[in-house]
Amino acid sequence: MRSFASDNNSGVHPRVMDAIIKANDNHAVGYGDDPWTEAAAGKLQEVFGKEASPFFVFNGTGANSVALQAVTRPFNSILCAETAHINVDECGAPARMTGCAIVTIPTTDGKLTPELIRPRLTNFGVCHHSQPKAVYISQVSELGTVYTIEEVRAIADLLHAYGMYLHMDGARLANACAYLNCSMRQVTVDAGVDILSFGGTKNGMMMGEAVVSFRPEVTENLRFYRKQSAQLASKLRYLSAQFVPYLENDLWLENAKKANSSAAKLADVLRRYPEIRFTQKIESNQLFFTIPAEALRKLRDNYFFYMWNEAINEARLVTSWDTSDEDIAAFEHSLKEIFG
Repeated sequence: MRSFASDNNSGVHPRVMDAIIKANDNHAVGYGDDPWTEAAAGKLQEVFGKEASPFFVFNGTGANSVALQAVTRPFNSILCAETAHINVDECGAPARMTGCAIVTIPTTDGKLTPELIRPRLTNFGVCHHSQPKAVYISQVSELGTVYTIEEVRAIADLLHAYGMYLHMDGARLANACAYLNCSMRQVTVDAGVDILSFGGTKNGMMMGEAVVSFRPEVTENLRFYRKQSAQLASKLRYLSAQFVPYLENDLWLENAKKANSSAAKLADVLRRYPEIRFTQKIESNQLFFTIPAEALRKLRDNYFFYMWNEAINEARLVTSWDTSDEDIAAFEHSLKEIFG
């Protein structure tokens, strides 16, 4: 089955799969005291700097929950876009595990700005109100848009002036860097991000993420939050081993460029039909668009993909590192049959 439903549906890159198989070599000490985890941590420090402290976890929801616990206390609040993954797609896990209030901010493109955040920075020191302590942003945003380095830095500067932290969900960080033509360090720690959920599952890895702290006071208790959150794998080598080939020779960037390029090709196909209208800028491997109801029904007979807003027939297509020209040609053929 080939689809444009999600980059979570794609397979594992052969180099990553090979690393997992090679990690299955004899016995190794559990819980991360193994050479694969040590090598993976070293690779992450090569990418993000020696100040980076990585903690490997099972999945994205776990990474976000652990990261946000590390920068808050239960009487704090976490600010995020109304469309944020922690608000919409994680079944309340970050709120439950942090004990914090999640304060949502409406946006038109999924991105926060200092101007949108600043009015929510109130009631500091007032015991009747949750105290703002962290802002969550996702790179790429849930609407496929990308924060520039300057936009990230502006948010970080604002938060730091208030003694707050910036958490970035980097599930598609590679796609953002491919679009911006920058390094991962430039748009994270160098731009003022305090803690990062770094994922590769959507970009050629099998499973797992890394919570990467850039602040010593945040790092201090992360190992305990990870354990309490049931995110410490006993056979951790099978998670961490993937990060070595993923970060070597810029495989992460190669895969992301391929996914972004495929999205651009698919967008060119959709543009040929005036009945289809894009609802967001195309800056990554995600396409958001509206399509007439009857055409949508026929398209869904042939393809599995997710609706974003049923009320306006807004759908989302996502390309992956392994999307082929044949996949796009087959989709184009379906559209030709539908629209004539």
